[in-house]
Amino acid sequence: MYDDFPAELTTERLSLRRWRPSDAEDYRALWAERDHRALRRIDADGNPTVEVIRGWLTDNPLAADPGLGLLPIELRSTGEFLGYCGLTVGQATYDEPEIAYELAQRAHGHGYATEAARAVLEAAARTGRKRLWATVREWNAPSFRVLEKLGFKNSGRVTEDAERGNSIWMTRRLDQV
Repeated sequence: MYDDFPAELTTERLSLRRWRPSDAEDYRALWAERDHRALRRIDADGNPTVEVIRGWLTDNPLAADPGLGLLPIELRSTGEFLGYCGLTVGQATYDEPEIAYELAQRAHGHGYATEAARAVLEAAARTGRKRLWATVREWNAPSFRVLEKLGFKNSGRVTEDAERGNSIWMTRRLDQV
């Protein structure tokens, strides 16, 4: 019904590709930097460990449901790992997946999230999908700015969470790409 989401994308400054087991340390470092209100964080026992994450990446190098993918982002000029961006079911559906991105704090403020997400948005349109979703915690102003630059609009849907902050559902029609 849909073409598969590509396992590699390239922009002017960035490369997005399949995960490799060697990415496990960088991926875990993202988990360690996450805001204390984030759902998936390193727990008090230090889990997930690098070895657990390496197993995940070995078992599923696209880190998502078949036909979708969360791809590591690298600087083309140096190969430096910056984070990831891609499509996942997340809280949405296979037909209308979520765009997701996360960058290391050192990579914030350079336009990398917008650049990577724009490439993912264009690739999502080429799969034949008609709409994407994004769920963003109400306190995550930088993610809202990225989504607004990409033409996402507040859908009016909110998933309430008094402990971690409400999730705001943003959406974007893909026939406008």
